[in-house]
Amino acid sequence: MKKSSLIYLLVLILFVSCYDIEKPEKPKDLISEDQMVDVLVEISIMSSAKGINKRMLENNGITPVAYIYKKHGIDSTQFANSNNYYAHDIKVYDKIYDKVKDSLTILRDKYKELQKEEAKKIEDKKKELKSNQELLKEEKPNFKRDSILRNLKSKKK
Repeated sequence: MKKSSLIYLLVLILFVSCYDIEKPEKPKDLISEDQMVDVLVEISIMSSAKGINKRMLENNGITPVAYIYKKHGIDSTQFANSNNYYAHDIKVYDKIYDKVKDSLTILRDKYKELQKEEAKKIEDKKKELKSNQELLKEEKPNFKRDSILRNLKSKKK
């Protein structure tokens, strides 16, 4: 009996403690959903770039997040407040992140297509170069061989 009373008490405390969570106030400088998507897409891209070659960014004096904030005319507090506001409503936040995911997928597909086109151009250039080299070999007279043949013919006569 003591265990079940204790469990009911813990569950009651859990519900009471979670009940008092309030939605944050809408910030005065709230970033629009579309701009939030753009910022999150760029943060994702920059995070990937930073992971691949962090030293190159640092050597060029680029602080990725500060660059993105400056580009969009926002600051870290505005981003944090807007992110907190949107994160409280999971449906809105899911919608934002679905847009981010879609944007990243579109960008990935676009760059994969460009990469294929570049690879095709390089392959075409290699084929053209190879055919040009073959043509040069065919047209190039073999003076050494020709002179040996002439010498042989003249000796036979």
